[in-house]
Amino acid sequence: MNSKVIKNIGILLKPRNVSEFSTTIPNLTEWLIRRKKNVSFLVKEQSRIETIFQKIPKNVNFIEEEEINGLDLIITLGGDGTIIGVSRKCTKNSPPIFGVNMGRLGFITEFSKIEYFDELANTLKGTFNIAKLQLYRVTVTRRGKDIYKGNFINDVVINKNNISRMFTLTVECDSELIFNVSGDGLIISSPIGSTAYSLAAGGPITHPEVNALLLTPICPHSLNHRPLVIPDTKEIEVKFPVKESHLSLTLDGQEAVDIEKGCIVKISKVKNSYAKIIKNNDRTYFQTLKEKLTHGQRESR
Repeated sequence: MNSKVIKNIGILLKPRNVSEFSTTIPNLTEWLIRRKKNVSFLVKEQSRIETIFQKIPKNVNFIEEEEINGLDLIITLGGDGTIIGVSRKCTKNSPPIFGVNMGRLGFITEFSKIEYFDELANTLKGTFNIAKLQLYRVTVTRRGKDIYKGNFINDVVINKNNISRMFTLTVECDSELIFNVSGDGLIISSPIGSTAYSLAAGGPITHPEVNALLLTPICPHSLNHRPLVIPDTKEIEVKFPVKESHLSLTLDGQEAVDIEKGCIVKISKVKNSYAKIIKNNDRTYFQTLKEKLTHGQRESR
C-alpha cells in the first residue's frame, strides 16, 4: 500500500518505430487525463509523440531525464530492457515504476499490454506493492585513478570485443583471491539478472530476495570452474594478470566501455539505491519462472 497522491506521471518508451505505439499511447494518455493526471514524456521523444497525436493534449508536457525523480509514477512501455534502463538511473527517492510489457519475455515487466488498466487504476488509488531492484556500481581504475563509473541492475559482462579468443582473469573478494580462470569472459550478475545471460552460461537461478552476486565464467577452459554465489556486501575486484588488449565491459547489455591494459574492475553494492517496481499481485516469482522459462515442467510425450 502507498498513501502518496499520484498526480504527475511519466511515460517512458522503448526506442522503436512510432507505429508500435500509435494506439497504445493515445489510449493511455487520454485514460490518465480523464482521471485528472498530468502526463510527461521525455524531451528526446517529443518528435515521436508529435507524430502520434494530431494535437498534443493540454495536460501533456516534456521533461529532461534528470527530472523523472520529481514524478509520482513512471509507466514504461517496452520490455525488460526498457525498465532496466530506467532503473539504472534510480535512487531510493525515485518514483515507483509500472512496467507494461510490449516485448517478448517480460520477466520483470509485470503487466500485459492487453490487460493492464485495472491494475493501473488500483495503482493510482495507492493500492500496490513494490519489489526493490538493488543498484550495483562498477568502477574501472587504472594506475590508481578512476577512469569509469557506471551502474547496473542485471549484470556486468567482461569479454573480448573483437576476435573470439581466450584470456585470463583473476577474481578477488574483499582483497582475497578466489579464483583464476581462462576462458571467454566473466558474468557478474544480480539475482534479477540470474535468469538472463548468467543462466545461459550455466549459472544458477537465484530468487530476487536473496542478497547476493553471482560469478559465472563464460566457457572456462577447465573442468573445475563452476559459478559462485557470494554475499552482495562483498567488494569484487577483477584483474588481468596478462596485459590483455581488446577487452570490453558491458552493463545490462546497454552500455559498454573498453578495458585498457592495466585496468582493474571493481564491483560493489550501492547502499540505499534501488528501483521500486510495482508488482503484479496475481503472479508469483515461481509462476513467472514456469510461464516465461517453463521451469520445472515436464515435456509432453
